Amino acid sequence: MTTTWLDGRILGDARVGIPVTDRALTLGDGVFETLAVVRGRPFAVTRHVGRLAASAAKVGIDLPDEDVVRGAIDAVLRADPTAGRVRVTWTAGDGPAGPVRGDGPGRLLVSASAAPVTGPVRAWRAPWVRNERSPLAGVKSTSYQENVVTLAAARRRGADEALLADTTGRLSEAATSNVLVGDGECFLTPTLATGCLPGVTRALLLAWSAALPVPVTEGDVAFDALEGRPLALTSALRGVAPVVELDGAAQPEDARTTEVARAFAALRDDDLDP
Repeated sequence: MTTTWLDGRILGDARVGIPVTDRALTLGDGVFETLAVVRGRPFAVTRHVGRLAASAAKVGIDLPDEDVVRGAIDAVLRADPTAGRVRVTWTAGDGPAGPVRGDGPGRLLVSASAAPVTGPVRAWRAPWVRNERSPLAGVKSTSYQENVVTLAAARRRGADEALLADTTGRLSEAATSNVLVGDGECFLTPTLATGCLPGVTRALLLAWSAALPVPVTEGDVAFDALEGRPLALTSALRGVAPVVELDGAAQPEDARTTEVARAFAALRDDDLDP
């Protein structure tokens, strides 16, 4: 079941009417956020709403009203207190045919639904790249077909996620997650210069590094040098999930990955809006 807020109303079972002129529908012209729900509350809502606004500003669409966004999140969780995730979508609104934007207001949709089942991940290194010089680098855009195609290719190969390099051969991110790579006494996560999304979980791991059993820091990692190294994916819904297989071969199990995952979950539970 999906419960959705649209234009101040709660609509059940995804019965949502959006004009065929909405630019997110016709051109993917919009931005979005996905939040985990913990004990009935959205996790890191301030960071997610802030990133939504930053994405909107970067692509040049009007900023959403923060109070309206927060109110809509609260409304869908009151309507569905068992939900495990919330998606906030902010579109460029209605516009004329073609790629030129109109001057109409944006449109906000907020949906609550069950959380996906998560666990250890099988990863595949995709042959495509994340373009760190793209105007959408670092934006959580509704223009998501690139990720859909990449994930479909990974799943045809028996994997759950796809890893992507940037144009220079550095590891950037996974199709729907950020990445941690074991490096001696710490974990590295690729820098934003690789075009990866500035993930909220990624940012919190960096901010909480001193409180973790293994520190997390930014650093470059060669895309072709991942074999035999502890790997994990990080995202709002996954938290910290170990990669147990890479390109069909087993990756080493590392207790430090589990320790970081548990520590992150504990810190999250202590502060639901860090």
